[in-house]
Amino acid sequence: MVCPPLSLPPHPLSNVRGVARRLPWVFALLLGIFMALSAADAQARTMTARIERVDTAIASLQGVQVQLSWPPGAVEGELRLRARRADAPELGYRFTDLDWRCPLQRDDAGGWRCAGPVRSAGGSMQLAVEIGAATTDARLSGGGGRVGLHRDAATPDVTRIDLTRIPLVWLQALLSQAWSSARLVGGTGDARLTVTAADAEPLRIAGPVALHAAALDTADGSIAAESVDADFAVDARLGGQDSVVLDGRVNGGELLFGSTYVALEERSTTLRVVARQRAAEGWQLPELHWSDPGILLVDGSAALDPDVNLTTLDLRLQSPDLKPLRDAYLSGWLGMAGMGDLQLEGSMEATVQMREGVLADAMFRVHGMSMAEPDGRFAFSGLDGNVEFSATRPVNSELRWREGAVHGLAFGAARLPFASGDGSLRLREAVEVPILGGRARFDHLRIQPPRAGEGIDLRFGLALERIDVAKLSAALDWPAFTGELSGTIPEARYADETLVFDGGLAMQLFGGRVGVSALSMERPFGVLPTLSADIVFDDIDLLALTGAFDFGSISGKLDGRIGDLRLVSWEPVAFDAQLVTDRHRGVRQRISQRAVQDLTSVGNASFVNSLQSQLIGFFDDFGYSKIGIGCRLLDEVCTMDGIGSAGNGFVIVRGSGLPRLTVVGFNRRVDWPILVERLAAVGKGDVKPLVD
Repeated sequence: MVCPPLSLPPHPLSNVRGVARRLPWVFALLLGIFMALSAADAQARTMTARIERVDTAIASLQGVQVQLSWPPGAVEGELRLRARRADAPELGYRFTDLDWRCPLQRDDAGGWRCAGPVRSAGGSMQLAVEIGAATTDARLSGGGGRVGLHRDAATPDVTRIDLTRIPLVWLQALLSQAWSSARLVGGTGDARLTVTAADAEPLRIAGPVALHAAALDTADGSIAAESVDADFAVDARLGGQDSVVLDGRVNGGELLFGSTYVALEERSTTLRVVARQRAAEGWQLPELHWSDPGILLVDGSAALDPDVNLTTLDLRLQSPDLKPLRDAYLSGWLGMAGMGDLQLEGSMEATVQMREGVLADAMFRVHGMSMAEPDGRFAFSGLDGNVEFSATRPVNSELRWREGAVHGLAFGAARLPFASGDGSLRLREAVEVPILGGRARFDHLRIQPPRAGEGIDLRFGLALERIDVAKLSAALDWPAFTGELSGTIPEARYADETLVFDGGLAMQLFGGRVGVSALSMERPFGVLPTLSADIVFDDIDLLALTGAFDFGSISGKLDGRIGDLRLVSWEPVAFDAQLVTDRHRGVRQRISQRAVQDLTSVGNASFVNSLQSQLIGFFDDFGYSKIGIGCRLLDEVCTMDGIGSAGNGFVIVRGSGLPRLTVVGFNRRVDWPILVERLAAVGKGDVKPLVD
């Protein structure tokens, strides 16, 4: 019997909206089957019903055909249901060419059961349905997972859904409805959910949920999860004002939120989240709780706008032990700053408040804290006190340390008194820090936190007074220089990972003066720190200088400059240098034979042939009228120059008196690493005297 598209009479199961409101499309499909069965004549050989459309609150079926074949006298028949298309727009699912075929049987209690494969254009699964006088059960299985549904006539508003080892990728379409950029890439889930869909009441979904090896990422890679196990109690109420409560434990795995990388390893943490949302409004999260015992405790609340941007945040954080905190929570931030190996000890508490997406208040308190970079870039010990920031109210705070060091330069105890209240953090008064026999004085310091798409802005004024250059040389493993370093930097600014200094520094060194200007640093505490500067030398005593370097012996005064100096990881990569002697009345200008030999070994120079060259070996030192050498370093090649031309060469030493000695260089392009090796050999005394 073939029926035209029909409108079925009322039936206890025909209240689709009341029963299937917000349930997955497959259960709405089952209701359509039962509606067809209720109108079927069980004694007919064949019955076919074509239904143009079946609509529910969640899903719609189009092009539905129900065919029932039951031969006379047979104990069972065959049911076949097909749908050209099934759409569940709220859940994000769409299927085409659905086809379910199963043997239809009655049980001893007068109920029905039917089990068989359901196929679609995307694959196939097994669907089993049992409908009795008081209960309805359905099971959908495939891919190692199973979905079960149970309904009882005594509680018509309640449906129980059991999920067993469900591949999480099955939920991708549903997740995309709420979070379009997220992608489930692995893991399975179990759940035992009770769905209550009473009239005039919000839909409620509650019960335990377990995740196994869950994995997720986003298109931009900013959020990800890997190998996460979790057990939650879920209580969601949907309709009007949606609310969700998650309460349970996260048992191991890895999480990434922007620059925050969380490595739980095998630890078990407690998580509680309460979230509420009104239609077309953002989410309110009045309760946030995270407890990783012995490492980190977080409590607070937050609010998100409709685009899931953080607008309001109130957090309280506590870490009783900073040592494990680095690997567990801070490695992402520290890695970005080039401090992935930073060692931490001590404990801390902190509070953070954001309003309208901008930092409003913050407090950071430490107890017995130590921090150190293994490569010696910096270290602080005995850190105690707090730093407090506010954008709206005046607050004072103070941080102290017992000792510290930056790039090997040790300094003593200090206290930093801070004030805030206008959206910045600043020193209340000048601060002096003892360092290398002298002192460093911070005249002012102001820190502006990131805001409106701009990064952190830090400014300070610094004065160095009577720094002992001998101690500085020992700390930096330089030759044994002597003298004092003083200078004033009226304003220094750190922004966009670059530290730029106004003003300059001056050193009294080897009886003369050394001035440093145009000083700046990129990534001062990050990977590959880069320094740029211009350096000027004036009236340096060559006898003291060459003695410090074990470079033979030269007497006289030296002027010069090193312009456009650029160091990467404290190694020179570019500069334009010119050093030349400066004649002074009463100052002898002599150069020893050892110094001549060292100059020739470094610069590929030689003596100018003359009648006197055979006599040079009999003299210990020689008079000179001028010495000069230049090097322009670029791409690991040093372009050499001197104080004048000599045919194809350049003059390095112009002699004076008898015997007259002139040293000429012939190789104008010298490989910089080789030149450094030669200088090192000279400094170690590995160059043997040789006279042509």
